[in-house]
Amino acid sequence: MNVLTRGMRNAFRNQIRTFSIIVILGLSMGLALAMLVAHQAVGQKINSVESSVGNTVSISPAGSRGFEGGGNPLTETQLAAVQKLAHVTSLDESLSDRLTTSDTNLQSAITAGSLGQRFAGNSGQTFTPPAGFSGRGYQGGSTTFTPPVTVVGTNDPTNLANTQGGGTFKLTSGQVFLPTSTENVAIVGSDLATKNNLKVGSTFTAYSTTITVVGIFDAGNTFSNNQVIVPLATEQKLSAQPGDITSATVNVDSITNVDSVTTAVQKSLGSAADVTNGAQQAQTAIAPLKNIQTISLYSLLGAIAAGAVIIFLVMVMIVRERRKEIGVLKAIGASNLKIMTQFVTEAITLTVLGSIIGIGLGVVAGNPITRLLVNNSTSTATTAGRGGGGFRAFGGVRSGLANIHGVIGYSIIFYGLAAAIVIAIVGSSLASFFISKVRPAEVMRAE
Repeated sequence: MNVLTRGMRNAFRNQIRTFSIIVILGLSMGLALAMLVAHQAVGQKINSVESSVGNTVSISPAGSRGFEGGGNPLTETQLAAVQKLAHVTSLDESLSDRLTTSDTNLQSAITAGSLGQRFAGNSGQTFTPPAGFSGRGYQGGSTTFTPPVTVVGTNDPTNLANTQGGGTFKLTSGQVFLPTSTENVAIVGSDLATKNNLKVGSTFTAYSTTITVVGIFDAGNTFSNNQVIVPLATEQKLSAQPGDITSATVNVDSITNVDSVTTAVQKSLGSAADVTNGAQQAQTAIAPLKNIQTISLYSLLGAIAAGAVIIFLVMVMIVRERRKEIGVLKAIGASNLKIMTQFVTEAITLTVLGSIIGIGLGVVAGNPITRLLVNNSTSTATTAGRGGGGFRAFGGVRSGLANIHGVIGYSIIFYGLAAAIVIAIVGSSLASFFISKVRPAEVMRAE
């Protein structure tokens, strides 16, 4: 009988033991495969987060965040020094303002609703409230509050998403103005354009000046589509804020230099500005995912090692049981290599059968285990971050990090089978050493 065939048949000589070994190995391989899926899925998410961070540094006046807070605007003179810093490739500057009914003939595309009225009440403005309204800060009165139109002056009209601080901004018609333009032109959000019947070539009034629409953009949400984007120089002139800047984005030559540029910018601007970069928030956000990577890697190695130990102990036991059979085979001329090949084949048969069960378990349990690890880790990070800026930095991306889905592809299955063969060879190698030490004469004498 062929050595390989004999080895495979020997795997089923004791059916109860064979079944038990296959089940135990299946559990071990299933855990290993699930950990491999978790490790790869989390690794892909980490790479995705890191690649989406980009090589930019954000600058805003100290104490200001959009139209909230306070502080004083930055100046072009201050930012000119930033432009000269090492590793800075370009600087995108913008100046934001709000157009009320006294500043423009545009009608806001946003209805105030109860939220807008509450915000107006908090700011001390007066308005006509709905029946039963009792917003905090409401001072009474009869003026109806209308949400203003946001106007942004920028020197980077080709990157609308960057101008507006992120999002999916798309130019739907017309064209953008030149970065250095001083003309009275604008790109208008789609909702605002619809509300005011604007199209490319239309005009509207702002700051007592006629502005021509040269483009329409879609930001993917109503709030951002209620905005007007104009050249930076035009906004500074019309709003009587010469040289003022309310936000800037520093583009760095490499993501590896983002931290050093952040430090240099903060040193250059001092207490006049708040300087942040996405990498800082991303590192806070992906820290728990890196912990999961470590846990899954150690669990993967542990599961493989456990499978190898199981096979080793089983094969040692089988060799001890079959010492007489080994002695007879040697006595009739079988070489050590043939006998060891037979036992390795038996070990591979048991392990491959176990791995088939393990692959099934891994396919079923891979994603649930990954989600469980991610949910527990992100919940811990959220709890630890409460009460400080770390919580907000993490909270902004928590839902994205938790949305991790492992894919069981052919490569995963191939790795599982390859690991099974490695486990069988490693687990049976020492047992094969014992086989080589068996001497026919000693076995026959003992019998």
